[in-house]
Amino acid sequence: MSNEISYEELSSKIQAGAPLTLVEVLPERYFASGHLPRAINLPLNAVPKTAPELLPDPSREVVLYCAGPTCSNSHVAARELVQRGYANVRVFSGGKEAWVQAGNALEVASVEVAS
Repeated sequence: MSNEISYEELSSKIQAGAPLTLVEVLPERYFASGHLPRAINLPLNAVPKTAPELLPDPSREVVLYCAGPTCSNSHVAARELVQRGYANVRVFSGGKEAWVQAGNALEVASVEVAS
């Protein structure tokens, strides 16, 4: 169901400053301990209530990720967003694990957080 994005494509888009919204769907404490560059936090349980505020343009590309390939939060959130009319939802299923394994650092500075 989910439209997957590879590490290579996501990394390229981040480096190029492509117009996408990168969203970590883990609880706030995991986001605060380290997240991908440019990411915002939208915990899975906050998607129904907070998505319209944090993701106001349903046509903009949204890339969801979580801890790694064994975490299903991003796929669950993707289904929820598609049901709510978001047209360009993708999942980076490698998540933080693949990002770090590729030699990248996580950001720890606080960004926008939904609760």
